[in-house]
Amino acid sequence: MSRLRSARGASGPKASRAGGGRPGVFVQAPQSDIYVTMLGVALAAMILGCLLLILILNRYEWKTTVSAASPPAPVVFAAVSENFDTVRL
Repeated sequence: MSRLRSARGASGPKASRAGGGRPGVFVQAPQSDIYVTMLGVALAAMILGCLLLILILNRYEWKTTVSAASPPAPVVFAAVSENFDTVRL
């Protein structure tokens, strides 16, 4: 499909009709390619990711602070304290 490019020097509707034919030059419209499709897929993935993040944050009522007072003890130290002779790492 072609679209019309405006003619240079045409100052109004009378100037474009004076030539007899259609004014301007027809240029080919740009075609979309695989890169435009990839941009669309990336945009859709980002929107989907944002929506899923909003759903997850709604579960936690938009609270982002940590409520635990201290981290749990590592498992390795618990195994060593129980039976020192049979620990194999």
